[in-house]
Amino acid sequence: MRAARFHEYGGAESLVIEQAPEPHPGLGEIRVRVAAASVNPIDWKLRSGALHQLIPLELPAIPGRDAAGVVDEIGDGVQGVSIGDRVFGLGGVTGATAELVILSAWAHAPDTWNDEQAAGAGLASVTAMRGLNALGSLARRTLLVEGAAGGVGSAAVEIAVAQGATVIGTASERNHEFLTSLGAVPTTYGPGLEQRLSALTPHGVDIALDTAASGSLDDLVAITGDPTRVATVADHAGGQRLGTHVVNADNDSTLLSAAAELGRQGRYTPRIEQSYPLERIADAHAHAERGRTRGKIVICI
Repeated sequence: MRAARFHEYGGAESLVIEQAPEPHPGLGEIRVRVAAASVNPIDWKLRSGALHQLIPLELPAIPGRDAAGVVDEIGDGVQGVSIGDRVFGLGGVTGATAELVILSAWAHAPDTWNDEQAAGAGLASVTAMRGLNALGSLARRTLLVEGAAGGVGSAAVEIAVAQGATVIGTASERNHEFLTSLGAVPTTYGPGLEQRLSALTPHGVDIALDTAASGSLDDLVAITGDPTRVATVADHAGGQRLGTHVVNADNDSTLLSAAAELGRQGRYTPRIEQSYPLERIADAHAHAERGRTRGKIVICI
């Protein structure tokens, strides 16, 4: 199969398109013929070697954790899915940017999403939902999402709005119209946030979700008044220091199915900033590494 791989840690230019061995599903897994895969921060951090001590890789490695496509092989013990079904989901920390990928968590992709949107939903929706779930019921509460225009942030905004929250999202001014389209009240991030929020929501902010790791956790705790009213999916060290909820993404088919159901209802649509062909994966990684994306970056296989 064709795949993107890197043979050594380094910059985006270390990625090459070449033939790689075909994977086969084990117990509880499925194999998918990939239509599209997304690019997440962990992908370029793994490729660069920044996470080598924490997550050492066997090289050469195929970047990518989530993808969408059509099931073409099913492992033992799998129920509820058939060859030919269109699905999206999560595999290991690597392996998705290829013609074939093994998924250990998945859901049927709603017809309301195209392949790029389905590919962008996996890690973003699971991460957003786990962060939101840590904060308890969202109905009739005011939620602040820090970094609301990114892949996880934009998913969190739409999912929280669907659950009945009033959402205020921080982003650069160029993304304020985008946040409004998601159902959030936009504001800028950085110094003076508490004062800006006072003007936007006289009754205050109940809970906050940090998706940006911008160094704002101390401010979010002060704004909500309690570290247990704050969750972070990005600043683990800061969250542990302050006692906020610290959330990791799990390969959770239940959460993927919940995201898909919101998609069928038209209440959650993964937002795609740009799609790249497989041959331009180095450009896609460089784009992601620059940060400040609006929604997701995906690779079309």
